[in-house]
Amino acid sequence: MESDSNDDIFIEPPDVHDLTDEDSGDENLDGCHSADKLSSSMLLFDFMVCCQSEETKEQKRINAEIERELKKRDVRRDLKLLVLGTGESGKSTFIKQMRIIHGAGYSEDDKKSMIPVIFQNTLSAMQSMVAAMEQLDISYGSLQNENYATYIKLAEVYTYNASNQTYSSLARLDPTLLEALHSLWADPGVQECYERRREYQLTDSAKYYLSDLSRLAQPGYVPTEQDVLRARVPTTGVNQYVFVIENVTFRIFDVGGQRSERRKWIHAFEDVTAIMFFASLSEYDQKDLLEEKIMISHMVDYFVEYEGPQRDAQAAREFILKMFVELNPDSDKIIYSHFTCATDTANIRFVFAAVKDTILQLNLKEYNLV
Repeated sequence: MESDSNDDIFIEPPDVHDLTDEDSGDENLDGCHSADKLSSSMLLFDFMVCCQSEETKEQKRINAEIERELKKRDVRRDLKLLVLGTGESGKSTFIKQMRIIHGAGYSEDDKKSMIPVIFQNTLSAMQSMVAAMEQLDISYGSLQNENYATYIKLAEVYTYNASNQTYSSLARLDPTLLEALHSLWADPGVQECYERRREYQLTDSAKYYLSDLSRLAQPGYVPTEQDVLRARVPTTGVNQYVFVIENVTFRIFDVGGQRSERRKWIHAFEDVTAIMFFASLSEYDQKDLLEEKIMISHMVDYFVEYEGPQRDAQAAREFILKMFVELNPDSDKIIYSHFTCATDTANIRFVFAAVKDTILQLNLKEYNLV
């Protein structure tokens, strides 16, 4: 008997009482014949059940294969990228760019929340140069600026709130602090110190902020996207950012670049689709833009094996890239490289589009979907 459902088929075994002599067409058949018929019917039923079992197994196998394919497609559409690199190599700036290009961007409130960080970066940059003035034995252009230097040296980057026992970044540039920063940045001795920045540690946003103090100090100041991109906040621990691009979910993990942070993110290597490693091209000589630095700081002074031309940024880039690629221990693993400027949104948009296409194509090949 078949059920009315198109999905399931049930075969009912014959009833023993239905197996009468009438079924055989011979009224004189004895019980033995009836038993034979019963046996034959049961064998037929067993055979049909066996067939049903084989069909079920095959259907389960097909379903399992479909599930595997669907899982592959799910994996293809949910990718995990791990962002690595040394401190201040541009990792967090890249994440900010992704937020601008593929995320919600920065609202006015988001930008305003960065004001204390920007002021803190500006003051810290000048404090670094004041300290370097002593180390490099550079004199200030005036006695007044010497006094301003002492004031800057003692200025607090963070303020302590005793009521809730917390520290907060510099909330505003008061008139005295602003005047000191203005005067010192214009001092010829400080400018000489800035030109020798490869001899000490200085954030690459120093000139950007200090050259635009008047704008930063205006009442109602709201940071621009470029201000936000250049703001430096050290990354601690592991931070996950999710971006959906063309129906593909990219889970990007940004980890602390400082050595003390590395033990916290080693577990992030699990189930990674790709690793994006950031390196600053200008780190061979501390900090700054390669194009500016290469004009006064020659590669051969730091790498005796460099045989390229001096003051040639392109040759320097290719040389540095070659050194990285040669460190690859597995020739079967291809390193895809791109030269970027972390604060250039158009450049990052173009570069990540290429990175995304490369990752998707490799992922498709891995799961045999192309």
